[in-house]
Amino acid sequence: MVTSACWAAFLLVLYCSITYSSSSPYASSLCNRELYAPHWKLRSDQVTILMSGFAERRLPLVRQIARSYSVSPIVHSIYILWGNTSTPWALLNHTDLVSLGAPVYVVRQETTSLNDRFLPRPYIQTRAVLICDDDITIDVDELKFSFQMWKENDRRIVGFFPCSHEYQLQLKTWIYTIHPDRYSIMLTKLMILATEYLYQYTCAVPHGVKEYIDSNMNCEDIAMNFVVANSTNQGPLLVNGKPRDWGDTRNSINDLSSSALSAKKQHRKNRGDCITAFHQLWEGMPLRYSFGKVINSVEEQVFCEKHGSLLPCNDQSEV
Repeated sequence: MVTSACWAAFLLVLYCSITYSSSSPYASSLCNRELYAPHWKLRSDQVTILMSGFAERRLPLVRQIARSYSVSPIVHSIYILWGNTSTPWALLNHTDLVSLGAPVYVVRQETTSLNDRFLPRPYIQTRAVLICDDDITIDVDELKFSFQMWKENDRRIVGFFPCSHEYQLQLKTWIYTIHPDRYSIMLTKLMILATEYLYQYTCAVPHGVKEYIDSNMNCEDIAMNFVVANSTNQGPLLVNGKPRDWGDTRNSINDLSSSALSAKKQHRKNRGDCITAFHQLWEGMPLRYSFGKVINSVEEQVFCEKHGSLLPCNDQSEV
């Protein structure tokens, strides 16, 4: 058994002395390709996790999630992107982030801009990044399977939380919705995408997109879906799984969801307004629909009557 003390050397709390804010004087240097390793030098067998954090009361949960991800051999490193600029340095410095394998880092963001979660970062050494919130957990088997699906579909976004866009003809505007049979948007609650899209988001989106996001404090995830769909002409890929959303307002006992954007009034209308604005800024609608989802295992779905009960026919257990 490896003790947490033995892994202390793997744990580094990192406060960037150079800003990586897209709105800072350093923004132009972010688009210097020489800052980043070429694609062929990046690892394809592991993924880098970029977890966004903000609420100080979630720090115990952040610690738990980071530790659970660190045990997976496919995780190269974990960066907690701390966006609350008012959090005392001492509080983050004394957060007991324990690694069981992959190193865990805390990057203190200089601004509260939602765009900063998609900044390209020279220290990323993998071809894929897993973007996630600080209130989502999945087990290691689902993590491994979703990463495998990304490797087979490495130009697309792969994730667990789908939504959709739809045009309202009468109002001549786009709405943000959920369809039972199709989807076009994968949420950043948890998704995997190519590291290259971080660069494209920061350096190649139409002028006005990031400014709109900063003004409304919303929709950076939708903008990333625009970036990827515009590049691939494909929709995202949904993975079947059972992620735990600790911040979902439908949890019966929950003190973690009050600050969530999805818990605020007019959330769906605001998101629809974002889609309409991005449609205009991109001068077109790049989002594409996807249908169905990938599953980790295939089981027989035929039921037979056994002792008066309907059970899967391949289930030989006694009732």
